[in-house]
Amino acid sequence: MSSRLNFSILAVVLTLTGVAWAVYHGRLPPADFTFNNATEIKSLDPALVTGVPEGRIIEGIYEGLVQLHPQTRQPQPGAAERWEISDDKLTYTFHIRKNAVWTNSDPVTAHDFVYSLRRFIDPRTASQYAYQAWYAKNAKRYTLGSAGIKPGDPVEVELNLEPGEVETKRGKLLHGTLVEIIEREGMDPKKYQPGDRVLVVEIDGKQHKFTSSDKRGDLPKDLELCRQVLLDFREVGIRAVDDHTLVTELAYPTPFWLQLMGFYPLFPVNQKCIEEHGAPYWTYPENIVTNGAYDVVLRRVRDRVRLAKSDTYWDRDNVKLNTIDALAVEQQTTGYNLYELGEVDWIVDPPPVVLREKLKSGESLDDLNPSRQFGTYYYLLNTTRPPLNDPRVRRALVLALDRAEITRVATGAGEQPARSLVPPGLPQYQSQMHPEENIEEARRLFAEAGYPEGRGFPRLEILYNTHEQHQTVAELVRKQWQRALGITVVTRNQEWPTVLDAQNQLKFDVSRRSWIGDYLDPYTFLDMFVTGGENNNTGWSNAKYDQLITDAKVEPDEQNRLAMLAEAERILMEELPIVPIYYYVSRNMVKPHIRGFYNNLQDIHPLRAIWIDREGETPSDYAPGGGE
Repeated sequence: MSSRLNFSILAVVLTLTGVAWAVYHGRLPPADFTFNNATEIKSLDPALVTGVPEGRIIEGIYEGLVQLHPQTRQPQPGAAERWEISDDKLTYTFHIRKNAVWTNSDPVTAHDFVYSLRRFIDPRTASQYAYQAWYAKNAKRYTLGSAGIKPGDPVEVELNLEPGEVETKRGKLLHGTLVEIIEREGMDPKKYQPGDRVLVVEIDGKQHKFTSSDKRGDLPKDLELCRQVLLDFREVGIRAVDDHTLVTELAYPTPFWLQLMGFYPLFPVNQKCIEEHGAPYWTYPENIVTNGAYDVVLRRVRDRVRLAKSDTYWDRDNVKLNTIDALAVEQQTTGYNLYELGEVDWIVDPPPVVLREKLKSGESLDDLNPSRQFGTYYYLLNTTRPPLNDPRVRRALVLALDRAEITRVATGAGEQPARSLVPPGLPQYQSQMHPEENIEEARRLFAEAGYPEGRGFPRLEILYNTHEQHQTVAELVRKQWQRALGITVVTRNQEWPTVLDAQNQLKFDVSRRSWIGDYLDPYTFLDMFVTGGENNNTGWSNAKYDQLITDAKVEPDEQNRLAMLAEAERILMEELPIVPIYYYVSRNMVKPHIRGFYNNLQDIHPLRAIWIDREGETPSDYAPGGGE
């Protein structure tokens, strides 16, 4: 049977599955533009998410200080109409546009950004991306809480909330000077549950002893409960001069600071909404208050998020789409079928067989144009679990993989096997590679580690989020490891939020992960794996690696900075707490009538820029010959 006939039969099967999906989920009036977001989103809180699917929605409903151009990804005015940068590159002054408003009609002010950035780095928020704001002066010390302060520092004491107050509200603040830190010795933990430390703070000439705990109980008379004691936020380089002027002061020059201001975790949120409704209720469509091009009008779990053009957005006249649907269809085949039926205008991951057949056909394609992307697909190894705590075992697992087979069977859009974390292609940076596949060396390392021919090696589990391609990759890896090393490997799939929770709690052996650069610099990949890094999720630690990453932050010479990062990546590729598998290429299929959709290295496509031109169905900006 020819491949073309196979493809035709597949199309019939896909049609039937797509019709079944549409009937099962019921019908709404069609949106102007529909895309498949490929999974259920975890949250609409910018501070609490790290995934690309969430980012697509959040970038549509919120707006940061800057926008990133849909094609070049260069900063342009957003909520800030202009900005100035000091000669020493340390101070950025943003001027908030006076016609920017929230969907509740309140003006967007510099104070909203101060509140949001403060919430973002607050240790109680526990944002995995908090480190992206640590370039601001003293921001990291603020996030570290009591571990970030020392005697003599100005501090703020956040008092506990009154009974019945919404948890997302900040407690009353007291300001003082830290006098002493007393470790918790001699206290009776049976009577109450204080924090790890007692902090002596002088306030208005009087000394107070505070311990952090949300629970009330029997305390010594001289001890007071509080939520937390932090460095005084007035020491952090984020402040509002007035309603329309925001100043950020950096600890050292950061060439990608403006790009970060256009990155969704640092977008503003509405304080009034958060404190009125509490979490997670403030993110519900009936409650959420946003400042972007679109409003959330519907969220139907495992179905879709519907957005509608905002009546309050300052640039609404240039927003062309009235309604957008983001579907949560995890099955690639179903998503592709909906695309073929005309139910969907954009899919982010067509089935590999479809990609291969289309790209091999030699026909002119006006809806498919794979392009190099600044992203890597890899596996995390939990180095806190034996035997994965042994570098020899990790190296053997990496050397036993046939990545060429994986990209040939599981992908289909021209993805290249990966032997580094940072994808190749950045000017002036040379990605550091681990050795090529070598099964004999892998077996030797296994034997040296005490597992000759796999004997005595415990069962290994690969955890991945539900998705056809992730399943195919996991099955190929499972078979390769079993065949090459003689070990038992099983696979387990879970929904994306569950996988993220398991990774955050280190409750896995091996787990699927990927990273698309937050900005176009190797630092966006390498700073993840510092000791205790919020996105490390491996338990791995290396002091020299940490020092190189720290030194690179403040290195003024660009050539030296990149050399430090390359040395750090070399260490990472020697110790291998991760298993690089392949480098991404964009896989989007986009209908020819879609405009404003461009290939770019980050594969990010702002919804505010998209519009429709059905006149003649001519090729879109995305198609071959269009902008990249």
